[in-house]
Amino acid sequence: MSYVVSHATKWYYDYMLFTYQFKLNPTPEQVVILETWGELLRRHWNYVLGERLDWLRRTRSQIDRCSLVSEPIGEIPDKADYYTQASNLKRTKELFLGYKNIYADCQQQNLIRLDKAWKRWLTPDKFGKKGGRPRFKKRGDISSFTFPRVNSPKAGAHLTGNILKLSKIGEIEVILHRSIPDGFETKQATILCKADGWYVSFSLEDKTVPDSLPLDKIKSATGIDVGLEKFLTTADGQSIEVPQYYRKAQSTLARQQQQLARKIKGSKNYQKQANSVARLHLHVARQRKEFHYQVAHWLVNCHDLIIFENLNIRGLARISSEAKFALKSIHKIDE
Repeated sequence: MSYVVSHATKWYYDYMLFTYQFKLNPTPEQVVILETWGELLRRHWNYVLGERLDWLRRTRSQIDRCSLVSEPIGEIPDKADYYTQASNLKRTKELFLGYKNIYADCQQQNLIRLDKAWKRWLTPDKFGKKGGRPRFKKRGDISSFTFPRVNSPKAGAHLTGNILKLSKIGEIEVILHRSIPDGFETKQATILCKADGWYVSFSLEDKTVPDSLPLDKIKSATGIDVGLEKFLTTADGQSIEVPQYYRKAQSTLARQQQQLARKIKGSKNYQKQANSVARLHLHVARQRKEFHYQVAHWLVNCHDLIIFENLNIRGLARISSEAKFALKSIHKIDE
């Protein structure tokens, strides 16, 4: 049997990971705490990233020659990695008392995120590709933090019914619009901020992986081809029109952005209007995601085997950009 699970799904050899997202209903006091945590974690991210970049700048030129660009002089610091920076968390809490109020696991997860981004930048993957250079975060850029354990004895997050109890934050109501399936183990909880409020994403693990359907039991198969005029066309001639949610919202978005440009940057009116623009972008993104899930459910409910082309979206977008042809329509294929 074929099926699609909403939100992120990762398949492994002996288990699956699902991500279920629910909206939170925090009190005004809890919102202040959540925003404070995000700001302090942003500052710490920038500081530890600066440590790594400083070490890299001071050591990238050999000792018997000078760099062609200006470099800082003085004593070369020790190499900064996850373990040295994690051991410095105690010193950070002594110097800046605000970090004592942040759950320790959340601070460590912030360092783990940076360490992964750093390694993706310097170390190529099995295909020889590297990630982008980690960037310093502007105010508001870090709007999420992770509790790596849930409902375990030493966990910082416990979910009981529709109440999520977070260490050093308190109990927050969770709007459970659907129930968590039985037999699923909650591995971690990520608290994140969006334009319309705060959310929690639970990472769920399922040990029961369904077996693949044998070829002799496949009753219906089809191939799909995505394009610019149609969202996709199946092998039997059925096609799905492109909804063009962004194009339909462009005029409204343009008016909202014009109003934002007239506001004094940094004022409360500017922040309110910026939130209106962000909400409009969020609405379009949710429309696209819902449309994609509906199409995916329709396909897997009608066919046991689906064959599709492995498109090079980045290559198509680059060609389209040079030719100034249908760039937005190509990008929507990858969404």
